[in-house]
Amino acid sequence: MKIALAQLNYHIGNFDANTARIINTIHKAKENGADLVVFSELCICGYPSRDFLEFKEFIGLCEQSAQKVAEACSDIACIIGIPTYNNKPEGKDLNNSAYFIADGKVQSVVNKALLPNYDVFDEYRYFEPETEFHCIDYKGHRIALTICEDLWNTIENPLYVTRPMDKLIEQNPDVMINIAASPFAYNHDEERIAILSDNASRYKLPLFYVNHVGAHTELIFDGGSLVFDNTGKLVDELPYFEEKIAYYTLNSDASVEPEQEVTLRTDRQSDIEQIYLGLKLGIKDYFTKSGFSRAILGLSGGIDSAVVCALAAEALGPENVMAVMLPSKFSTDHSLKDAQDLIDNLGCKSEKIAIKSITEAFEAALEPQFKGLPFNIAEENIQARSRAVLLMAMSNKFGYILLNTSNKSEAAVGYGTLYGDMCGGISVLGDVYKSQVFQLARYINREREIIPENTIVKPPSAELRPDQKDSDSLPDYDVLDKILAEYIEHRCSSAEIVKMGYDEELVRRVLRLVNISEHKRYQTPPILRVSPKAFGMGRRMPLVGKYLS
Repeated sequence: MKIALAQLNYHIGNFDANTARIINTIHKAKENGADLVVFSELCICGYPSRDFLEFKEFIGLCEQSAQKVAEACSDIACIIGIPTYNNKPEGKDLNNSAYFIADGKVQSVVNKALLPNYDVFDEYRYFEPETEFHCIDYKGHRIALTICEDLWNTIENPLYVTRPMDKLIEQNPDVMINIAASPFAYNHDEERIAILSDNASRYKLPLFYVNHVGAHTELIFDGGSLVFDNTGKLVDELPYFEEKIAYYTLNSDASVEPEQEVTLRTDRQSDIEQIYLGLKLGIKDYFTKSGFSRAILGLSGGIDSAVVCALAAEALGPENVMAVMLPSKFSTDHSLKDAQDLIDNLGCKSEKIAIKSITEAFEAALEPQFKGLPFNIAEENIQARSRAVLLMAMSNKFGYILLNTSNKSEAAVGYGTLYGDMCGGISVLGDVYKSQVFQLARYINREREIIPENTIVKPPSAELRPDQKDSDSLPDYDVLDKILAEYIEHRCSSAEIVKMGYDEELVRRVLRLVNISEHKRYQTPPILRVSPKAFGMGRRMPLVGKYLS
């Protein structure tokens, strides 16, 4: 049996485009002699569709699209992911399902059993877990078809009380197929390979796994679809962050032969390379799927805005990026030069709007209320908010989308101005620690200097008061980021972090800053997720709470 894996980029709720893409792929696979083409989890509607799933019309359009796909399946079969109604009176109204389609109609329906309800996942909000399991017979093969999480319960400390494959193996399948929507995190590829390899070796069956690729607001899907033989040995690994259709022959002895010559990676992509590719895809898909093409950002001469500008120029084309320099009376000449050098290196559009007179007008208007009080954070924030007003005005006038440039370290400890530099349509670096931003800059410059060297080596500064440095308010980023990672990603307590050798007073101060800044993060743009624990939908904290504050 010749099997095609279709690693495609879908658009949530865009039934016409998704259906056309699926049908076109079926035609291509058929022309190439495939017997079965496999698409990913919930490919018909896109993943995650969230509360769109609560609309009957939405589910109806899913079914209509599936029937169009079925009509295209003559002399070839396909597997698609789709939400379906739960026909049992008990439980949730929907199932997360896979249709096995052949001879122009749906021949079998398989429902997902293990529904993730942690981090960014919220599937039990919508779906009822399956408790009955059956294999599918086709072309002389018996297929054990599962959906994403159904194969993820082989790890230590399992999250579920059952394994669907333990039931399916009793029916003597000779191949496993798993359709997935597995979001990207920079450490996820190795974990994914290990778990799926364990399944193949545990059940002594070849395994075909197909994943989404593309971004849906903050969630990025990296592809990386996989094929294993019945010993758990990796046969093929599809590209990351790009679409791909690949073909394999499944022989009667359960061996797997790739149609194309395969050269497996001997080394993994570095975390920074994966983050770079993920962010670039995240920016591109956010704009194209939202119907926008042009971005705007404030370019300060600092490393965060420089990295965002470079990423945006790569993702959208420099002609579609507007970099606006917004100097205040505290901006240094070298910062303006660094910003201009970056603009010249990228070839993006630019404007310069001084904010000195604007901030002075605000300060003059507030003079009766401030009554000669000394300059402090109020005046600093007026500068940041003045910049935001100007950027949003240009966004409204010319149809730009504002890119937020705050990094994860700043967002974590509240080092940013609400309704100022924390505003925007999408946060590009909100899941990238400052120390990683420096690494990203070096990666962007791997072939030539794009980001000026001075931008990378100079001490970070918000330039909101004379001679200001980030180090005036924050610990060294190398130390800060390690403490933040232990707390945010690894969920360690202050006592546990102190035992690692960090200063107790510093740890308590940092954790307190993280917790009292929750209200700021709650009001900021969606953040492109690249780590295993990003701010936003995957980290839900009370705004008003005493623990660790």
